[in-house]
Amino acid sequence: MYSHAPDGYACPFCYLVRQEEAHGVEPSVYRDDLIAVFVSLHRCPDHPGHALVMPNAHYENIYDLPLDLAARIHECARAVALAMREVYSCDGVSIVQNNEPPGQDVWHYHVHVYPRYQGDRLYAGRRETTTLTERAGYAEKLKSGLGDWTPSP
Repeated sequence: MYSHAPDGYACPFCYLVRQEEAHGVEPSVYRDDLIAVFVSLHRCPDHPGHALVMPNAHYENIYDLPLDLAARIHECARAVALAMREVYSCDGVSIVQNNEPPGQDVWHYHVHVYPRYQGDRLYAGRRETTTLTERAGYAEKLKSGLGDWTPSP
C-alpha cells in the first residue's frame, strides 16, 4: 500500500527477532508466537530503558498490519507501560508509533514505550546508543514488572 522500504531491504527488526529466537543474543523483555518486546538500542539521555513492541512477522507500517495483531501489540504496550511505572518509578509514559518518513526510519511496524519524567525533554532530539549489558539490565527490570502477564486470548 504505502511502502518506503528500498528494494532488497534487510529488516533489522526481522533479524533481531530471528537472532533472539535462534540464539537468545538480544535480551527480550517479552516474547510469544506473535509479538516481541526489546529494549531499544537507542535512547534519549533522560529516558533510559525505552522499549519497542513489535510483531515477529514483518509488516512495514500500520497500513498493512492486521487489526487483531494491532490489538495484541497495544495490549502488550499497555502492560509494558504499567511495568515501567512500577520498576522505573517514572512519572508517566509516552507511546509513539511512526508511519512513513519523516518519523519512521525502520521499515517494520513497532511501538515505542518511553518512561517519562517531569521536565525530561523527550522531544529534544538527543539520542545515545546503549550497550548490550545496559539493555539486558533494563530488560530484566521490565520482565520483573511484567511478572506473569500474558495477553488475553
